[in-house]
Amino acid sequence: MAYQTPITIKTAIDNIKKRHYLLPSIQREFVWDTDQIETLFDSLMRDYPISTFLFWKVDKNKIKDFQFYEFLNKYHEKDNRHNRKAEPSNEEDIIALLDGQQRMTSMYVALTGSYSKKMPYYRKNSSYAYPEKKLYLNLLKPSDELEAEYDFRFLTESEAEPSEGYYWFECGHILDLTDMGKISMYMMKNKLMDTSVYTEQQSEFAINTLNEFFNVIHQKGTISYYLEKGEELDKVLQIFIRINSGGTKLSYSDLLLSIATAQWKEKDAREVIHEFVDSINQIGEGFNFNKDIVLKLCLVLADFDVKFKVDNFTKENMMTIEKNWEKTSAAIRASIELISNLGYNRDNLSATNAIIPIAYFIYKNDFIDSILYSGQRDSDRKAIREWLARVLLRGTFGGTPDSIYPVMRNIFNDNPGRFPLHEIIEHYRGRNKSISFNEDDIESILDLSYGKAKTYCALSLLYPGLNYSFKYHQDHIHPQSFFNKKVLRKNGFSEDIIDTYLNNYNSLANLQLLQATQNIEKSDKPFVSWLEQTYLTQAERESYLMQNHITPNQSLEFSEFMNFIQIRRKTLKHKLMSLLDVKTNSYEIELTE
Repeated sequence: MAYQTPITIKTAIDNIKKRHYLLPSIQREFVWDTDQIETLFDSLMRDYPISTFLFWKVDKNKIKDFQFYEFLNKYHEKDNRHNRKAEPSNEEDIIALLDGQQRMTSMYVALTGSYSKKMPYYRKNSSYAYPEKKLYLNLLKPSDELEAEYDFRFLTESEAEPSEGYYWFECGHILDLTDMGKISMYMMKNKLMDTSVYTEQQSEFAINTLNEFFNVIHQKGTISYYLEKGEELDKVLQIFIRINSGGTKLSYSDLLLSIATAQWKEKDAREVIHEFVDSINQIGEGFNFNKDIVLKLCLVLADFDVKFKVDNFTKENMMTIEKNWEKTSAAIRASIELISNLGYNRDNLSATNAIIPIAYFIYKNDFIDSILYSGQRDSDRKAIREWLARVLLRGTFGGTPDSIYPVMRNIFNDNPGRFPLHEIIEHYRGRNKSISFNEDDIESILDLSYGKAKTYCALSLLYPGLNYSFKYHQDHIHPQSFFNKKVLRKNGFSEDIIDTYLNNYNSLANLQLLQATQNIEKSDKPFVSWLEQTYLTQAERESYLMQNHITPNQSLEFSEFMNFIQIRRKTLKHKLMSLLDVKTNSYEIELTE
């Protein structure tokens, strides 16, 4: 990127008119108000710096890959706020403005167009509410404003009529006054040098002001700029992010979404995706998905390169994504509804990008209508539940998981019609993304405590037969309220026992998944009392204990809590090792892929 010889405003305006200068789709829309434009022109006249611009030279062979926009010159707050899409010829290179859009558009509006914003107290649909105004410069005297030297104002044609102390020069006319001779001719024709019409002081101010305005537009190299010539679009985007990080930081996905918005033909990608994110986050007990996940899903489900870079958001790719949006969004929604049915939400789904392979499986196999409730898909639901618990427990989707998606796509495509849990486990066995477990891993799982996201994953494995039509809570088998120093001391427990109880009551061995209504009824009742009141027969009690991995013949009294914890931990260990196919004292060697 090199600093270039400054150019005049007239040169920049001519290049905009010829569509040689365009706006990339990553740029925001024009937002400056009239007072900002007036201040800009006062700064130009006073030779104040207006910051450097950043141009990007786009090779004619690259132009077709992305959408560009024309500069706006007739701004209308109601009817014309959006830039028109450009149709460059692809016969010559173009210059895309990466930094300075607001300033450059302001100059273009002021010198070639108009600005119409709503007047106060008028109805929005009134034809009088948005008067067309152009930028004018008073040639007879300085500004009355303390912070301005020159009196620039946006005025209607009637407001610009001459009056005492005011001769309003329409700023756009300066483009036609291309030399000093034309400046003098204009002054003569409009009697600005006639001291019988204007005072000597007014005439002198008019001559100096118009000459200075001519110099600013036609002669001074006011537009200082850097020129980026690199053809790597990803680099350009990184530059754009860097130079725009001073204010509200632009995220990478914000800019990619801008590109998608520019490329879609029938839908507004920004509006569609934002609304979709809002809606999927309302599913079940709520989630924390964002537009990054949705954009990544669009790439993965369309079988494109999954890397989050500009080159993957080409016009052709965006057309494909738009065409497939209905199916894509339906598959994403179905996958989130599925994991919601499995008991996941914003609190226990520790890696939101784990949803991506599930959505791909549903999308590729056309299971959108069947994955949630069809009996034929029951084995798939069970496999997904186990896979999700495994990857979340192992932290598979932490860091940068982009390498996972192509592998998963290949496995799904090689095993159509079913969720290939076994094949996924075997593919990653011994690798750094392994979702297999050894005995030490099981001990770590058993050390999980109440309220942790991974704790729910472990419990979901331990309760494979739950009816997920109901809502389930993580519940303390021996009630949490009992584990209070004052209560324990009152009940005669020694300080050593109290510390041991307090260190273990939140452990996995004292947790179960219990239907929400049952959990509310259970509340802080002693476990033995609740068990006898809820399950009236010995057979019912034994069935409950078996389903919850509690040995029937052990003491369930609170006084025997530590014995209960030790026995149930061993039971849970045996169950998890069986479920996760772990052999005693077997260890996997973790290798780098």
